[in-house]
Amino acid sequence: MKHFTKIAASAAALAVTSLAAHADEFRLGLITPPPHIWTKAAESFGAELNETSGGAHTVSVFPARQLGNEAEMLQQLQTGALDMAFMTVAEVSNRAPELGAFYAPYLADDIGHAGRILRSDTAKSMLEPLPGQVGVVGLGYGMAGLRQIVSRGDVSSAEDLSGLKLRITPFTPILDFYNAVGAAPTPMPLPAVYDALANGQVDAIDMDAELIWVLKYYDHADTIVQSDHMMFPMVGLVSAKVWAGLSEEDRAMIGELMAKHVDSTIDAYVANEAKWLEQIEGTGKAYKKVDASFFGDAIEEWNGIWSEKTSSLDALRETAAETK
Repeated sequence: MKHFTKIAASAAALAVTSLAAHADEFRLGLITPPPHIWTKAAESFGAELNETSGGAHTVSVFPARQLGNEAEMLQQLQTGALDMAFMTVAEVSNRAPELGAFYAPYLADDIGHAGRILRSDTAKSMLEPLPGQVGVVGLGYGMAGLRQIVSRGDVSSAEDLSGLKLRITPFTPILDFYNAVGAAPTPMPLPAVYDALANGQVDAIDMDAELIWVLKYYDHADTIVQSDHMMFPMVGLVSAKVWAGLSEEDRAMIGELMAKHVDSTIDAYVANEAKWLEQIEGTGKAYKKVDASFFGDAIEEWNGIWSEKTSSLDALRETAAETK
């Protein structure tokens, strides 16, 4: 509740002159498809909010980019045109660079360790400036799986990635990483990825195990590299303008329930990651497990760039060490 009190005060100060009014029906946007863990968590949040509020509040969930891509939805949150979103921390980090520290290569040893980092007080404190910086209130973290590499050709070393058009989520930390690796990072929205890999528009992709398996990206791959090189957090957001128009009781209720349901995605990935990776390995594609040494000097190059961009990196590394 201390976290919610701080962000509530900050959001209210930002939107004192806002015309935002209390809304009985909230709209929540995501980029993930309906079967995705994030979408299911959003629907569960809406159902529990409706029940807890005695029917006073409902949440309409709009998955699969129905309300636009994440950059567009973030703009809608800033104006109050959209009430809520479950959004990649990647997109928010484009406006709040401190959050880019979460993408430090090999910050987390494994999927469970990533979850412990995201549940730490250090991570939660990084949400507090968002109302003033971005115009949104961050209520808690979820995540997708650790990042892996899927390639149309053989990949035996990081040198084999040199010059390859490699699909990335469009945000700076991962762009810097693959530039350091020597690849040609190619930002691309999720719905375009399957066809782009199939027709050779890209040579490789950076993706989590769930989507590699569920969306069958392995269909057009020769090599899957299980590198586990980066975590991929998600954050539950409410428009600061909408938040400012809520009663203290509603803020507490929404804050608690949204935090609960985004957090549930962490448990889902911890429980399923190994199974997805085993299924991917069983497809018969070349499957390589690598560690940090695979990327050579690229990790130190990334660390050098981001130690100047964010003051949160050292604190997160300390937290990572304490939560091993």
